[in-house]
Amino acid sequence: MLQRDGIAAASVRRGEGKPAVTLASHFAGQPTADVLDKAGKELHAAQYRCTTVLGGGEYQIMSAEAPNVPREEIKAAMRFRLKDILDFPVDDATFDVLDIPLDPNAAVRPQQSVFAVAARNSVIRTRQALFEHARLELGTIDIPEMAQRNVSSLLEADGRGVAMLSFGEDGGLLTVSWRGELYLSRRIEVTLGQLLEADPDRKYQVFDKITLELQRSLDHFDRQFSFIGLAKLVLAPTGAAELEEYLSGNLYIRVETLDLVMLFDLARVPELQAAAVQQRFFFAIGAALREQGAPA
Repeated sequence: MLQRDGIAAASVRRGEGKPAVTLASHFAGQPTADVLDKAGKELHAAQYRCTTVLGGGEYQIMSAEAPNVPREEIKAAMRFRLKDILDFPVDDATFDVLDIPLDPNAAVRPQQSVFAVAARNSVIRTRQALFEHARLELGTIDIPEMAQRNVSSLLEADGRGVAMLSFGEDGGLLTVSWRGELYLSRRIEVTLGQLLEADPDRKYQVFDKITLELQRSLDHFDRQFSFIGLAKLVLAPTGAAELEEYLSGNLYIRVETLDLVMLFDLARVPELQAAAVQQRFFFAIGAALREQGAPA
């Protein structure tokens, strides 16, 4: 995971019991090719097929009705729709399409919806060039929504969906997953720094903004996906201890804060016991869940 102050790398191994985080290393400095090269050498990453995660400002994700064409033609047909959606020419875009699964018990089959994810070709080429310089095999370029979905899927129980809210240098990210699929993605314009504001007045103004955005987004979700019952809203690790209490008093849904100890075996990386460290590696760990043992 490339961050403003360095590179966060993680590896996760699945097996019996909890997935084990076998590696969590941060390499400080601007996330340049030289820093990635250093990280790759120290971690012996050449033996892995790596995943990298785009930053919040490097791509666009949007939901739309799927074109009424055969499934194998949906991606090609979406290119025409993206011409009117993207804020840059579609010919300059690398994009993919993700299904939003339908209500399995619907009496009448509703219109299929999809997520379209697009990034400028220049962004993709730049990221690929970093890994080529470091002689690392880049298997996947992922987005934070899918990394967060990977973590929230581990929390699903009793056939109910899970909403998850994280914060980072790019702002807040709300997702909803059900049966391991992504159903909702919303950005909240509150950064981690604002969330950790020391001044009480400014801090509670930020909390109010988060609460309002959550109310709107969760109400919209209930209307659009009434067949999915939400079990809870899970706050990803941040170190903002008062946020859970504030949201619990202002939202209709149960709110809890995630401690990665709940989901992962952290015996090999005891530094991940701290919430601030968990926040730094949250997306890297989520992305590493995509492929067994792959640094992200």
